[in-house]
Amino acid sequence: MLDKVVSKIVALGVPGLVLLVAMAASGWAGGAAIVTALAILGGPLGMLGGIVLLGILVLISHALAKYGFRKIFEASVKRLQEQGLTKEEILRRVEGYPISKDLKLRMKELLQ
Repeated sequence: MLDKVVSKIVALGVPGLVLLVAMAASGWAGGAAIVTALAILGGPLGMLGGIVLLGILVLISHALAKYGFRKIFEASVKRLQEQGLTKEEILRRVEGYPISKDLKLRMKELLQ
């Protein structure tokens, strides 16, 4: 029971935090902050893209809460290998991602 509650909180919490940070970075208040934040998050797709991004974050955070990072990562690597990528190619991609050094290291360790 508690696992389900935590899963739902995580699923709702991550997109909310992302939106909150984007709103704070926008420099606006109220409705203008929401509109601007969604437009920033959506990039070239504007507000609609921002809404889609938040929806995708719900799915990702729910999956992470349910299965954990390791399982999601392993399944993703397996799928990339099925598409013909080698471990070396996946490592090169990971190295190019704009993520923290700690996360890159963790991903590299899981690939070994």
